[in-house]
Amino acid sequence: MSGPRHGAEREPRPTSGGEPTNHNESPKESSSRPGVPSVSVVLPAYNEEETIESTVETTLETLASFLAPGTFEVIVAEDGCDDRTPEIADRLATEDDRVRHFHSGERLGRGGALERAFEAAHGDVLAYFDTDLATDMRHLEELIERVRSGDADVATGSRWMPGNVADRPAKRGVPSRAYNGLVRTFLRSDLQDHQCGFKAFSREAFETLREDVEDEHWFWDTEMLVRAQRHGYEVAEFPVDWTPKGDTKVDLVRDVLGMGSQIFRTWWQLSVRPRLSRRVGLVAGAALAVLALALMTQYIDFGAVLSEMREANRGLVAAATLVYLLSWPLRGLRYRDILSELGYRERVGFLTGAVFISQTGNLVFPARAGDLIRAYVVKARRNIPYPSGFASLAAERVFDLLTIAAMAGVVLIGYTVTGQTADLAQTIVGAEGAGRVAVFVSVAVSLVAIGAVGVIAFSARSDRDLVTALVHRMSTDSYADFVAGIIGQFVSDLQTVAGTRAGFARVGGMSVLIWTLDVMTALLVLAAFAPGLPVVELVAVSFFAVSVGNLAKVLPLSPGGVGLYEGAFTLLVVALTPLGPELALGAAVLDHAVKNIVTVIGGYASMLGLNVSLTTAVEESRDAREGTDEAVELD
Repeated sequence: MSGPRHGAEREPRPTSGGEPTNHNESPKESSSRPGVPSVSVVLPAYNEEETIESTVETTLETLASFLAPGTFEVIVAEDGCDDRTPEIADRLATEDDRVRHFHSGERLGRGGALERAFEAAHGDVLAYFDTDLATDMRHLEELIERVRSGDADVATGSRWMPGNVADRPAKRGVPSRAYNGLVRTFLRSDLQDHQCGFKAFSREAFETLREDVEDEHWFWDTEMLVRAQRHGYEVAEFPVDWTPKGDTKVDLVRDVLGMGSQIFRTWWQLSVRPRLSRRVGLVAGAALAVLALALMTQYIDFGAVLSEMREANRGLVAAATLVYLLSWPLRGLRYRDILSELGYRERVGFLTGAVFISQTGNLVFPARAGDLIRAYVVKARRNIPYPSGFASLAAERVFDLLTIAAMAGVVLIGYTVTGQTADLAQTIVGAEGAGRVAVFVSVAVSLVAIGAVGVIAFSARSDRDLVTALVHRMSTDSYADFVAGIIGQFVSDLQTVAGTRAGFARVGGMSVLIWTLDVMTALLVLAAFAPGLPVVELVAVSFFAVSVGNLAKVLPLSPGGVGLYEGAFTLLVVALTPLGPELALGAAVLDHAVKNIVTVIGGYASMLGLNVSLTTAVEESRDAREGTDEAVELD
């Protein structure tokens, strides 16, 4: 997560022999003057009252064994401790002028604490290691000298290189090997061990890399190593003897959500973004859409489908197009109501254009990247902060999911009353391909949406901070506080949008109207094929097929949900009516095509009117989502 450099915002409490450090001096200039240390060792400390004193003493003794007096310093980078660590560190700094203490009243994260300490350090060689001294201190001289001698710009110990002694129980070793394997595979690193807490940097390398490194938590040192290699710095990895201290276990929030997302974020920045262009996005999106439809040819005769489509009533198709066009101003009205609940007043025309652009992005780019574009558009054109843009989009998505899930549920109850659910279930279980996948995806999405809304509603009525409590049940790491803050803000914004009866009624009612027009579009398209169905049956199957198809599109398995939507629509029409698969698929393809064509035309017209580039919007909004300065407001 990137953001403002904390050292510039929070006053540290430095102590060096009882005298404050002058933070305005240049580290490089100071290290060249007599009596100023050239080697700085930082000890990141969080609640280390039991060990910090002995760790500092051991560090000083080890450094004194190979460095001349006055050439080194030890900095305790104490990170928002709530035990006696600050008092102990203050005393050590007062008693020994080789020791300095930097205090933070709140958690900066491992990377944030290290970075702030390195900024204020005097040395040209900057080293750190974990305060539990898991790495044998006899390796400290090699760590320092690798950089001090100029042989390397960065040095790091390794628990996985041949020649080391490392007692790695399975609960540590297996996750560590998996993590390092992912880093080597996705980030193209040549190192064996990225997370060993035993590293050193030259001042030049640190100053260069810190501008690019975004993470301030546990991924910080991995990102430093990866970017050092990409910058062409010499990185020396050498084996160390290592003994585990304490009881470390896999942390769901830190290791899976935190580290996994950071690997993906860094991979995107280093490997994907440089190759991403508008043409690449268009080609990739079109290719995935064609592939999704091509897979359906394995079990449906597309010649017969095309024949059915040629016979469709063009007047009814044109009427369906007009009905779908009517839904777009309503989408702008609904988005206006959502933003208004968050305190922002905007014109419906502009917001309709923003919705057009973001939905077009979903058709062009994979992984629903278009969902991020809207936050960029309202930020760039109306200065609405990114967090509010993301929250408003999330609120809209929640109302969408609830509306279409409710519509599908009402129709399903009707089918249950008429005794058709058994035939429906048998057809779905026996189906193959995209249709079956789509139906199961839609069921899962419905359950998750309903469950999430239930949790949000329950938390709104509770005096406890249920979000933080839930996150902390999965994690005890400091990263959990950051995640809990983001989720808590997200829930709070959703509660704000739907927190009043009037607001809920306006946004909810508009959502029902929007999706009713969406269903009416499909109904008219299906009627254009002259299926001969009674009106009640035609309406019921249209509501059910469209609802399930749109629920299936929620997961970003293909651009615009092409393939999934058609699969669900076709399967349900065949299961609930006497119509054949060729006619059902023809109606599904034409229905989706009408909607996508209207979306693309409206989207590109809006881009011209608002002077917005899809590629630029995706890049800027992705940066914001990953943690630009504005997004830090979420914390």
